[in-house]
Amino acid sequence: MGSTRPSMQELIRQRSRAGFVGRGRERAAFRANLETAPEDERHRFLFHVHGDAGVGKTFLVRELEQIAREKGALTAYVDESAGASAAEAMGAISRQLGAQGARFKELDRLLAAHRDRRHEAEAVVTAGPGPTDPEPDGPSTGSVLVARAGLVGLGMVPGVGAFAGALDAERLAHHADRVRAGLSARFRNQEDVQLVLSPERVLTPALLTELTDAASSAPWIVLFFDTYERTGPFLDGWLHETMTTDRHGALPATVVVVTAGQHPFDTARWGGFADFVADLPLGPFTEAETRGLLADRGVVAEPVVEEVLRLTGGLPVLVSTLAEQRPTDPDDVGDFSATAVERFLKWEQNPTHRALALACALPRSLDMDVFRAAAECPDDEADALFGWLRGLAFVDDRGDRLRYHGLVRGPMLRLQRRRSPRGWTERHQRLAAEFGRWRAEAADGLRPHQEWDQEHWRELRIEELYHALCARPSAALPAAIEDLIVVCGTDRAAGRRWARMLEEAGDAAAAPDLQDLGRRLARLLVDDDTGATPAMDLLLAHPATSARGRALAHTLRGIELRHAGDHQRALRECDQAVGNAPDLDVAHHNRGLTLRFLGDLPAALAAFDRADELTPGMARVIAGRGETHRLAGRLPQAVADFDRAVALDPTDSDALSSRGVCLHALGRYDEALADFDRAVGADGTRLWPLVRRARLRAELGDWERAFTDLDRAVRAAPGSAWVASERGETYRRAGRFEEAVTEFGRALTLQPDYPSVLAGRGAAHYELGRDQQALADLNQAVELSPGYTWALVRRARTRRRLGDAEGAIEDLRQVVERDPGHAQALIALGEARAALENHQAERTYPT
Repeated sequence: MGSTRPSMQELIRQRSRAGFVGRGRERAAFRANLETAPEDERHRFLFHVHGDAGVGKTFLVRELEQIAREKGALTAYVDESAGASAAEAMGAISRQLGAQGARFKELDRLLAAHRDRRHEAEAVVTAGPGPTDPEPDGPSTGSVLVARAGLVGLGMVPGVGAFAGALDAERLAHHADRVRAGLSARFRNQEDVQLVLSPERVLTPALLTELTDAASSAPWIVLFFDTYERTGPFLDGWLHETMTTDRHGALPATVVVVTAGQHPFDTARWGGFADFVADLPLGPFTEAETRGLLADRGVVAEPVVEEVLRLTGGLPVLVSTLAEQRPTDPDDVGDFSATAVERFLKWEQNPTHRALALACALPRSLDMDVFRAAAECPDDEADALFGWLRGLAFVDDRGDRLRYHGLVRGPMLRLQRRRSPRGWTERHQRLAAEFGRWRAEAADGLRPHQEWDQEHWRELRIEELYHALCARPSAALPAAIEDLIVVCGTDRAAGRRWARMLEEAGDAAAAPDLQDLGRRLARLLVDDDTGATPAMDLLLAHPATSARGRALAHTLRGIELRHAGDHQRALRECDQAVGNAPDLDVAHHNRGLTLRFLGDLPAALAAFDRADELTPGMARVIAGRGETHRLAGRLPQAVADFDRAVALDPTDSDALSSRGVCLHALGRYDEALADFDRAVGADGTRLWPLVRRARLRAELGDWERAFTDLDRAVRAAPGSAWVASERGETYRRAGRFEEAVTEFGRALTLQPDYPSVLAGRGAAHYELGRDQQALADLNQAVELSPGYTWALVRRARTRRRLGDAEGAIEDLRQVVERDPGHAQALIALGEARAALENHQAERTYPT
């Protein structure tokens, strides 16, 4: 009779897999947990492995991952190499579970959208009014404020905390509907906005849904988060919220999470959940465990065993490193004062291998290209030597890259730095030059500044700077600071990685000031709520920050202030940036944007001109100037700039849309329609060109195709209040007033405090003869947005029909005070005053 139970030999092989020795209690607890139903109170949903560096945390995590696989689990492993944000961690989980057959299609789609959208928040704020253009006969709040409230008015911008007290809350509320409209125009829907500014709010529910689906075909899903001392600062809060609250949805009960780091769990955060957490503290191997590992590797000579015990203190990584050489002769013990790493090198008999182990410790990680550059070995030997390196006990192999364990790499670096300072410098300079060459190749064909949006280019640049800092810390630090500031403005998670690089370079080069700077910057950049400004403050006070670096720091502070709506302070920062580096194009560009928000369009144009003069061919500068020309009413100049921007990037949907708006205003309807068609074709997720095309088609009387565009926009963004408001307004202009009231009502359900929607619905009620309902809506619109010209004119008309001539005159007087040339208000004011005088005359002289 056949048996499905494993043989004794198979069980022995499993238990001694890969020479794993010790940690029997921890392995048994984890295995038992996967044999216990989630409903059982003994089951634990979270394991936290913690202990000092070198104690074997990663080695144990790998063993637990193998145990989970044996139990049929799907597994994913995340460490600091995955990135510096929850979004990047979710990407790593999706890739690994996908490789095991659990395809996370929706999460992958959202992750791709996140990568595409994450650099677009600035464009949303700076691209101009877009859908918030004043309409002479539509319910817009008017003017060219370009969403002056900034993204902070929506509560969606990281980095507002430091400035929140300085904001004018009334002003923010006054323009919040315009900012929402601007965001909706540039992004497909509110989901896209959140993917840029708070990606975990969108990605996490998708992850949980995908995990639920995957759980139906696997008994367990185990997620491992290693190097938690580094990943915990940005993952711990997210993980706690995901596991203990329903904010993002339900997490399958068959998911087990394993974290591993140097520190115990934060009791302030996790203390109340001890019943589902298994705490696994690790210490050094006992003497028995150390002897067992050595015996497993054939190291049994007592003098050697005692020397290993003395050198390693039982730290598993060091024990494994020395055991790897299998020393047998007591004469190998040698110098009693040697370190474990020095002893490893002494016991390695092959001089090529010794030199290779040292040379490959210099890079922070190695793929085959970096290995060749570091090892400088013959091409025909590279594969074999790379395979030898991959098999060493202290080398962590996660597939595409190799990494040395820090407890081994650190002594190897110190040994080389002390043995030959000149050789140390030369080798790091050679590696920096090689990374620089690869970086230049990666930038080939890119437009000015576009390289910073390329993750591969940034990875090469950060390693180039690491080696330059290791070679000559003081000489390389100013450039490293400049680049860190730039990357913080592009991608905050990348900024955290840059700060960690400074810390690691300082440790490697024995430069404590550099190490401390990196450590402090990493702490300041962890909290997205405070933005980059505290880090910029630190760098502005640092003596190594160059004049260009100070200009970049002031520029980034200005950007955050502008996003927060504090434009006067933002302008002061821009002025300081220009003062520090008059030839810095990005300083003039951002000064132009800030001046545009402040309404000083001539000065803004001058700033854009200077930026274009310094670096010709920057599409965003040219388009920014074009938008400023448009706001100033200089439509031919705007079209000329947009022509240049489109020539540089024919797929730039924003430039095409803005040019279409200008051509529409110039009466060049066919050309405008062609631009809107191209913009929609270039990026079908953009709502602004779709809605602006609908406006043009409506103006041309092509109501059917106008509503086709609007219906398409609603399908693309059913949760967009702006799209609903646009469709409601088009119904109103088409004379379909009942449908307008219904659609405006849907917009208000999505966003109750939307002044222009209230005004539009009030105007539709007026046309239907519902004067009291019209007045209620218009009153609310004016209350939300005092000085709202279009609403005041409509309310005056409604008041007059209700017999409130004095109220109508007061509304119209406010309009004329704000805009003495407002022809419609002037005419209506004259008529209202005449009507009031006639009424008073009739009361005085009755017939």
